[in-house]
Amino acid sequence: MAHEEQVEPKEAEELQPHRDPPMTPVQKMGEVIADRVERWMPNPFLFAILLTYVAAITAFISEGSGPIEIAQSWYGGFWDLLQFAMQMVLILVTANVVAYHPRVRRGILFLVKLPKNGRQAVVLVGIASMITGWISWGLGLIFGAILVREMGKHAETTGIKIHYPLLAVAGYMGMSLTWGWGLSSSAGLLQATENNALIQLGFLDRVIPATEWVFHSYPLTLTGLSIVYGSLMLYLLCPPDENCRQISRYVDVTKDAAIDETDKNVVLDNPTLADRIDNSLLLGGIIAITGLLLFISVFLTEGLGALDLNVLNFGFLMIGMVLYLSPSKYQKEFYDAVLGSAGVILLFPFYAGIIGIMTGTGLVDTMTESLLSIATEENFPVIAWITGGILNLFVPSAGGEWAIIGGPMMVVGSELGIPYGQIIDAYAVGDAHTNLLNPFWAIPLLAISGLRARDMFGYAITMMILLIPFIAITLYLLPY
Repeated sequence: MAHEEQVEPKEAEELQPHRDPPMTPVQKMGEVIADRVERWMPNPFLFAILLTYVAAITAFISEGSGPIEIAQSWYGGFWDLLQFAMQMVLILVTANVVAYHPRVRRGILFLVKLPKNGRQAVVLVGIASMITGWISWGLGLIFGAILVREMGKHAETTGIKIHYPLLAVAGYMGMSLTWGWGLSSSAGLLQATENNALIQLGFLDRVIPATEWVFHSYPLTLTGLSIVYGSLMLYLLCPPDENCRQISRYVDVTKDAAIDETDKNVVLDNPTLADRIDNSLLLGGIIAITGLLLFISVFLTEGLGALDLNVLNFGFLMIGMVLYLSPSKYQKEFYDAVLGSAGVILLFPFYAGIIGIMTGTGLVDTMTESLLSIATEENFPVIAWITGGILNLFVPSAGGEWAIIGGPMMVVGSELGIPYGQIIDAYAVGDAHTNLLNPFWAIPLLAISGLRARDMFGYAITMMILLIPFIAITLYLLPY
C-alpha cells in the first residue's frame, strides 16, 4: 500500500473551498440589492439633476410640452420654495444644535454601551431614530446620525460586529417612517396654520388642528405599530458576522477627536467688556427663558392644536438657547450646524424647479387625477400613500408636495367621507416611505456618518420594499 501523505490540519483547512455563511432570504435580498446599488447609484446632487431630466421627458411625452415651455416652467419654479426651504433648514439646524449639546452627547454615549451584539445595536439605533423623528424630523435625523457614528466607533473598539451601512439605515428610519405622523409633520403643520394656502385657495374652510393628525389614536397607533415592524425588519436584515463591514472600512476613526463629556467654557486671559457681553449667561439666559416660557404658554392657552411650523421652530430655537445660555457659544454651534445643511440648501432650488416643470406643464395634475380617479372610501388611504410616495421621488419636500396635491386630495377625500386627519396621515407616510430611495434628506446623515449614498442605500431600498406590505395592509384595515 502506498504511503499516504499526511496533511496538517491548518493546511487542510486552507485547502477547503471558501464557503459563504448561511443566510436567510431577507439577508440575501439585502446583500443582492446593496451590491447593485453600490455600483450604480449617483450622488444626491446628480440624482436631482437626473430627476429633472426624467420630469422634463415625462412632461414632453405625457403632456406634449415643448422644450421651451419645459425650460421656462423649470426656471419659473426655481425659487418657489424659498420660504418653506428656510423653515425646513431652521428645523434641521436648531435640532442639530440641540443634538450636539454635550449633555445630549452624554446620553448618546450611554446608549451606545447598551447593546451586546450587532443586531441589538441596529435595532436600538432604529428605535431611537424613530422616536426622536416623531418629536422632530430634524432632531431624529441628526440624533440618529450621531448615534450611528458613535455606535460604529464603540463597536470597533469592543469587537462587536456591526454592518455599518445597515446601521446608517437604522439611523435614517425616523425620517423614512415615523416623522410624518409626529410633531413636525409638514402637511399637518401647514394645515394647522391660520389662513394657510389651501384655505386661501378655497379647498378648506378651517384649520386642521394637531389633535386630528398627531394627537389622535390613529397616528399614534400607526407610529407604535411601525416602530415594532421596522425594528423587526432591521433585526432580520442584519447580515452574518462574517459579512459585516465595520466603520473602519469607511471612516478613519483614529482621526476623530475624543469626545469631551464635560461643558467647557472658553476662558479669556484679559476679557474686554465686549467679550463679557458676548459670553454673558445672564443676557442669553433671560431671553432664552422668556422665549421658552412663551413657547409653553402657547399650548397652555391654545391647547395642543396650537402646534404649527413656526411654533415648532421657535420652540427648538429657544430650547437650544436655554441649553447653551452663552450667546456667542450658541452662535458658534448654530454656524457649525448650518454647514451640515449646505447640501439641502443647494438641492432645494433644483427640486423646486422640478415642481415648476410638473405644475407648469400640467404633469402633476394628470398624475394626481389618474391616481385619485381610482380612489374609493376603502382604498383612499392606500392611494394617498402611493401618491405621496411617487411625488416624493421628484419633490422630496413634504410641504412642497402638499402645496401641489393637498387641495385636490382633501377635496376628493372629504367627498368620500375620509376625515382630514386620516388624509394627512396617509399621505405623510408616502412622503416618508420613499425617502429610502431618494437620498435628498440623507445628506446630513451621510456627512456625519462618513458614508456615500451608494454605501447605505442598497439596504435603504431593501427596507423600503419590506415596508410595502405592512403599510398597505395597515392603512387599508386600520380605522380612523
